[in-house]
Amino acid sequence: MVYHLGKQQSIVNQFVSEVRDVNVQGDRLRFRRNMERLGEIIAYEMSRKIDFAEREVTTPLGSISVPEIKDQPIIATILRAGLPFHQGFLNYFDHADSAFISAYRKHHKDGRFSIKVEYVSCPPLDGKTLIIVDPMLATGSSLVLSAKALMEYGKPEKIMVGTIIASTQGVEYVRQNLHGSKVDIWAAAIDEELTAQAYIVPGLGDAGDLAYGSKDNE
Repeated sequence: MVYHLGKQQSIVNQFVSEVRDVNVQGDRLRFRRNMERLGEIIAYEMSRKIDFAEREVTTPLGSISVPEIKDQPIIATILRAGLPFHQGFLNYFDHADSAFISAYRKHHKDGRFSIKVEYVSCPPLDGKTLIIVDPMLATGSSLVLSAKALMEYGKPEKIMVGTIIASTQGVEYVRQNLHGSKVDIWAAAIDEELTAQAYIVPGLGDAGDLAYGSKDNE
């Protein structure tokens, strides 16, 4: 399933418009906070698809049976752009464990690029719900490689992907290349176009640079 949150009229669209807007992007604090808020909203939407179990809770005036998350998910983030987005998920799934992946584009002089995965830190995944958060789902290559690297730590029961802006091509690539797993995708917005350099259009630019400053891609 693909859940396109931007198709509904909600505050999601306000936050997406601000992270896209060049007149707002210069405020790094606001950019990071909007990414965090979008993470919170998507985490809430994902929680509707997570298993709950009843627990008896004692109040000052009695007791009541309430549903609580049955098994906490593991939230995995692709560094570095995903960090503020990740924090939004942790604000809601505050008992969840975390995993981190260093995956990046290695650009070549002929205009091509390859995806490199250099570092993974992950708890055991067997039988767990794995939430992979990456603010930009462009080609889908880095997310698929990261998911496969994470699955070296066990086989999750299901995989949930959270992204702010996806491309239609990236969504389809993930669906085709993680077909052996149950994968659902939540996106705040889905854009149609990718440039020759595999940047989403209109997109928002480089989320990592906007959040933390420019870097050397060489």
